[in-house]
Amino acid sequence: MKLQRKNRLRAISLGAVAVSGALALTACGSDDTGKKTTDNSSSSTSASSIKCDNAKGQLLADGSSAQKNAIDAWVKEFSQACGVQINYKGGGSGAGVTAFTQGQVAFAGSDSALKPEEVTASKKVCSGGQGIDLPMVGGPIALGYNVPGVDNLVLDAPTLAKIFDSKIKTWNDPAIKKLNPDAKLPNLKIQAFHRSDESGTTDNFTKYLIATTPDNWKYSGGKAWQAKGGQAAPQSAGVAQQVKQTAGAIGYFELSYVTDGMKAVSISTGASKPVAPSTDSATADIAAAKVIGTGKDLSLQLDYKTKAEGAYPITLVTYEIICDKGNKADTLPATKAFLRYIASEDGQKVLSGIDYAPVPDEIIAKVRTTIEGLS
Repeated sequence: MKLQRKNRLRAISLGAVAVSGALALTACGSDDTGKKTTDNSSSSTSASSIKCDNAKGQLLADGSSAQKNAIDAWVKEFSQACGVQINYKGGGSGAGVTAFTQGQVAFAGSDSALKPEEVTASKKVCSGGQGIDLPMVGGPIALGYNVPGVDNLVLDAPTLAKIFDSKIKTWNDPAIKKLNPDAKLPNLKIQAFHRSDESGTTDNFTKYLIATTPDNWKYSGGKAWQAKGGQAAPQSAGVAQQVKQTAGAIGYFELSYVTDGMKAVSISTGASKPVAPSTDSATADIAAAKVIGTGKDLSLQLDYKTKAEGAYPITLVTYEIICDKGNKADTLPATKAFLRYIASEDGQKVLSGIDYAPVPDEIIAKVRTTIEGLS
């Protein structure tokens, strides 16, 4: 992305924060400030295209920081059209699910689908129903790095696993040299940053390592980081900030957090060329996702082992978690109206302009149908 476009998007994001104030929504774990959002010139949404119905008051939500920048853009549009305040705390995917199962929020955001025990817990707050997963935001998990003098960096799954497991410790390691024969790799210590909070981004990144290089990544995975060593920071914005200011650093976060002074790794997947993270390359992978949820649940199975040309393998889908039945009567109209907008064609169009991938048509159509049936 060109510097000019980045600066424009950053300015817009600050404007969105100023307009929405406490309306900011976060995702997958964060008080983080997002880098980008949209304005009326980049969004196809107009106030008249958003159906407010009986939406009123304010909504409390919590969850994933991965979708933070998307939520900021959506909240700006929706709040201007409907006057509903949305306070999305963004304490992380784990915090969001906990808040939801304790009945503290109208909906939650998570980069991982509900576990069976979480579905069971949700039945206590979803009167006559249960929590379900609605895929709403797709995108690549970028490996942002800060290595002076290296503008293009290629890594593969085994090398990434060894870096984040403290087995490869310097940037001029032979394994990295082999993948980057033309790069001037410095004898510089690798500073690998991971999430300190429970995160669906961690869950998806480690699922990729488990699927593609199990011999080099022997951890069970999940929202909590398990490997030894490295350094930790809270939420996507915290990891991104540490990478940006630390020479020799590398970390994982959503593409929208790759800011000025930072670059993203291209992944060698076995395709003819390494694949860089982008909305198009993430869409190519997410398009192959399968719905594995039952009933109204639409949780997906992603293809982390893809070798398809132009498909970026380290992707995530962020779910909005809501009761299929038994939602609180005072928040249901506003919640449905907001979910209806972000799942709409206009809402999904916002995503590609801010480094996220829209949910594939076949899947988002099921999401729209499910939203209309929420009660």
